[in-house]
Amino acid sequence: MKTEDLITLLATGAAPVDRHVVARRFGWALITGGAGSTLLMSLVFGVRDDIATVAATPIFWFKIALPFFIALGALLVTARLARPAGKAGIAWAATAWPVAAVWIGALVLLWLAPPDTRLPLVMGQTWRGCPLNITLLSVPSFIAVIWALRGLAPTRLRAAGFAGGLLASATATLAYCLHCPEMAVPFWAVWYVLGMAIPAAIGAWLGPKLLRW
Repeated sequence: MKTEDLITLLATGAAPVDRHVVARRFGWALITGGAGSTLLMSLVFGVRDDIATVAATPIFWFKIALPFFIALGALLVTARLARPAGKAGIAWAATAWPVAAVWIGALVLLWLAPPDTRLPLVMGQTWRGCPLNITLLSVPSFIAVIWALRGLAPTRLRAAGFAGGLLASATATLAYCLHCPEMAVPFWAVWYVLGMAIPAAIGAWLGPKLLRW
């Protein structure tokens, strides 16, 4: 068979590539995963009773901003890594700057706070359960994000798994904010970040197994 004939045979019936497949798959993943994490939060923990009151305060929206911007950065990185030989490059900075911002804010607040109040600001009342709660709520989003990635063609499987796990955990943290009573920036800087890091690490560990194609 001539080369030209082989090319013609392989091209026969080939459909055009859907340019919106990445956006569509991740859109569905975020909708279903976010809804699943929110429903799980409502069933297991419940929405805080004073949510209407705290939602009227700026500090609540600062708390929301941390996982929201991490999720945006993780979505950018994951979408890039979902393509064959895709590289995230400088896009990783989009996931790092919200963490750096909350750490800087936490250090400033701790420096200004009286010495005897610094440890309570970091530990809060729920430090033991916070990271594990976020990890639990990440399960629906994690499944949805992995589904989205498996339908695409990532080749950097550990990096894609890490970014996908971070996207899932940041989405779950948004849901967890509706329950969590902690309003101190140093608490978020430690325990929210740790809670989001655990599913990301799990994603990096399972990525070569779950995303192989």
